Order: sequence, then structure tokens, then C-alpha cells
Amino acid sequence: MEKVLVTGSEGFIGGYIVKQLLDKGYEVVGIDNLSKYGKVIRNHSNNKRYKLHIGDVKDKTQFYNLLKDCDYLIAGAAMIGGISYFHDFAYDLLSENEKIISVTTDTAIECQNNHKLKRTIFLSSSMVFESTDRFPTREEDLFLIPPPESSYGFQKLSVEYFARAANLQYGLEYSIARPFNCVGVGEIKSINSTEASNEKKLTLSHVVPDLITKALEGNDHIEILGQGNQIRHYTYGEDLAEGIVSLLKHPNAKNNDFNLSTDESTSVIELAELIWKKTRDDKFRVKHIEAFKYDVQKRIPSTKKAKDLLGFEAKTSLNDMLDIVIPWIKDATKLGYY
Repeated sequence: MEKVLVTGSEGFIGGYIVKQLLDKGYEVVGIDNLSKYGKVIRNHSNNKRYKLHIGDVKDKTQFYNLLKDCDYLIAGAAMIGGISYFHDFAYDLLSENEKIISVTTDTAIECQNNHKLKRTIFLSSSMVFESTDRFPTREEDLFLIPPPESSYGFQKLSVEYFARAANLQYGLEYSIARPFNCVGVGEIKSINSTEASNEKKLTLSHVVPDLITKALEGNDHIEILGQGNQIRHYTYGEDLAEGIVSLLKHPNAKNNDFNLSTDESTSVIELAELIWKKTRDDKFRVKHIEAFKYDVQKRIPSTKKAKDLLGFEAKTSLNDMLDIVIPWIKDATKLGYY
């Protein structure tokens, strides 16, 4: 039985990845310092093939001792969040995540050269395309566009450079997964979140749960940032996890990068109206509030490369995602998670 180490295994996307790996028959080792959500019990938490280690990836001795016995590494540990998160923690996201990815890559090089590690999957972000004017944005456009302006986008670009540089100098076998706007269950309010100091703050850092919680509050309107013309591709967590796990062994994924996303474009105001109609009977009303500085207007990926080379397609529609997520958030609200 092959063994996969997942860093950040207790995070939002990490939970989906662990479940997908277990469903595929892998033995899974997780490491997480629980700094984002604290201890969360998931359906797979007691699976005999999943062993969670509470710790920090920056502790190289612990991380090395876990990784040296693994066949694959999925490097997902990072400070991560939505638009309000990377404004509130602009420096920490850069500083902390650089330390994490440096230790992660150093250890991966050592374990591939001296032990059984075969391939490392680096989790990047659609925010590396923050400054693009090419739509749909292809993977190869990355080096033809300006770098990201936000510290979060810049650091995620740095993750990709770590992967490529480690391969160039040390032969580290890698694949880069670039998720777009993950939607799913399991994202709760961060334990380090603070009460909103002004109306511009999001209830939660990602737009889908934020709009759902606002719609459920019972106000006669829903607040959205800016005019709501921002275009996003909302991708279900299970679909993303399927794409990420496919990178472990696929020959076409070796030393390659992939946009992992649905091909369905949706504006924020369209999303807000869809959520409203699924949760309310009254007339849809919007209050426009000032947008954040780094609020990308268009994020439209090309999904052709993943489809052609991996056979991967994110097939869950936004409508179906919301039918899963809205009841979950209703229940989570009753339990005090929001």
C-alpha cells in the first residue's frame, strides 16, 4: 500500500484531498498545526489508514521523519484564505508561507534523493494570474503576464518557482496544482478571525459561504463588494481533490502545471441572486459596498490542458454545489460554527 503525506491535511481543501486518497486506497499521513480551524472532526478522522500528526511543517526534524517513509507528498500547508484574509495578513502570508515552502522543498529533495519519495505535488493558486489580461488564461500565459500585486498572489507564484528551481538543480520530480475558487462543506470560521470592524469585512473569507450566511441572516438585502461584476469559476472540493490526486502518478503530470477548475463562469451578482433564490422567498435586493484593493475582476482559466493531458474535468455545477453547501451551513450555524 503506497503512502502519501499531506501537509495542511486538516484544512478546507486538505480534508477533501485526504478523503479522496483514502477512497483510492492509499495510506495517508497528515500533518497540521490546527492554526486555522482548530480541531475539526471529519468523516475520515477515525479511518485506520489515516494518521494525523499535530505539528508544524517548519519543524524539519518531525517533517523529515514523517516524509522519509512516504511515496508521495502533497504540499498544501500554508496560511490561506479569501480576499479579506490576504488583506488582513498581508505580511504574515508572505513571511510564514515562504518559511513553510522552503522547509517543505528542502525536505522533499532530501527524501527523494535518499529515500522512497517519488513525486511532490505543490498546491498553488489561481491568484498567480492576478494581473492577467489574457482570457481564458492558459498555464503557459504565466510567464507572459505581469506578476501578482498582492503578497498572497506573489507568494503563491513563489511556490511554483520553488518547484521548478528544485527540479532544475536537484531533479525533484513535481507537479503543480492550481485550484480555482474551491466550494464545499467543512469551511468554518477561522479561530483567528475578529469581529467585523466595518461593513466592508466579509463574514467569512470566501465569497460563497459569506453570501450564504448573509442571505440567511434575514436582512432585506445582501451586501456584495463592488458592482458584483467579478467573474469567478466556482469549483467543487471533491472535483478539485480528484484532480490533485490524479497528479500523483499520471505520466503527463511529471514536472508540469495544471489549472484545476470548472469551465463555468459566474459573476458575483449572479452567485448572490442564485443563493438568494435558494434561501429566500422575498425579492432579491443588493447593497453595493466598497471593494477591496486586490479584488480581481476576471479570473477565467483555460481548462483544456488538464482535460487533454489528464482527462480531468470538474463536472459539478454551481447549482448542485449550493444544494450541498447551503444545508451544511444552516446546520453549522445552529452549532455555532458561524
